[in-house]
Amino acid sequence: MPDDRVLPFTVEALDVRGRIARIGSALDAILHRHAYPEPVARVLGEAVALTALLGTALKFDGRFQLQTKTDGAIEMLVVDFDAPDRIRAMARYDAAQIAEAVAANLTSTAVLLGSGYLGMTVDQGSHASRYQGVVELDGTDGLEEAGHRYFRQSEQIPTRLRLATARVVGSHGESWRAGGIMVQFLPTSPDRQKQQDLHPGDDPNGTPAEERDADGVNDDAWAEARALVETVADHELVDPMLESERLIYRLFHERGARVFEPQAVREQCRCSADSILAMLRRFTAEDRREMVADDGAVQVTCEFCSQVYRFQPGEIEARSP
Repeated sequence: MPDDRVLPFTVEALDVRGRIARIGSALDAILHRHAYPEPVARVLGEAVALTALLGTALKFDGRFQLQTKTDGAIEMLVVDFDAPDRIRAMARYDAAQIAEAVAANLTSTAVLLGSGYLGMTVDQGSHASRYQGVVELDGTDGLEEAGHRYFRQSEQIPTRLRLATARVVGSHGESWRAGGIMVQFLPTSPDRQKQQDLHPGDDPNGTPAEERDADGVNDDAWAEARALVETVADHELVDPMLESERLIYRLFHERGARVFEPQAVREQCRCSADSILAMLRRFTAEDRREMVADDGAVQVTCEFCSQVYRFQPGEIEARSP
């Protein structure tokens, strides 16, 4: 089945557009390289799927980054997407806290992340300013709800997400897979684009407030699309035998959906000897001396791909013309 790709689609009858991400070997390579504990791998897989959904929507050669910083057992997640198709990811976690969470059966994404923030950054390169949206994590919501809040607050686009990660047994053994689906309500009518209005307050005539959902929308088409996406089960997002096109048909065949050219995703780090040297040269001379190991070299390991770089102090001090 086609894997490591994001499939865009639209359901014109409901005024929604969407994307489905199915990440297989790319995620498996990331997780096996680091041998993360299963709860950490699962949450990082969700973050990779979410980043793939959002990063492949970039219409320019830029970078999209998802990052969390929290007080939970998983202290930090970082997922980078370099348009058009490169993705890398890493996690920092407290092993003792993870073991305690597993023993207590408290391994939901919300609990493992805890309280802090989730930031999403779009970097369009040197010719445009960076954009960052930040949402609070309070220990009760996972990445799906954080994504919903991000779009409500930063983009003001009604959005629904489903994310899932699992280890799946296939013809080549057991491997990690992640999947995600996102739909957004984008009506062309200005009246239907209107969000939450003011509450009627203490109107003496008792005018009732118009019923709207959490996105501030009162529209039958959006209610239908949202409800359909919320029926998607985890296994449908990670099943290697269920094509993305087939899942779209299951959900929207009564309304009719149109798919577009899929976008590939591949695991690849952007670290290099030159970039590591440039980073080391930003430290003070005293800091660089403290980095020298007993064998006389400075060693740096990339947190994303685990590539080890070794430099002699003279290499760091020397600058290219």
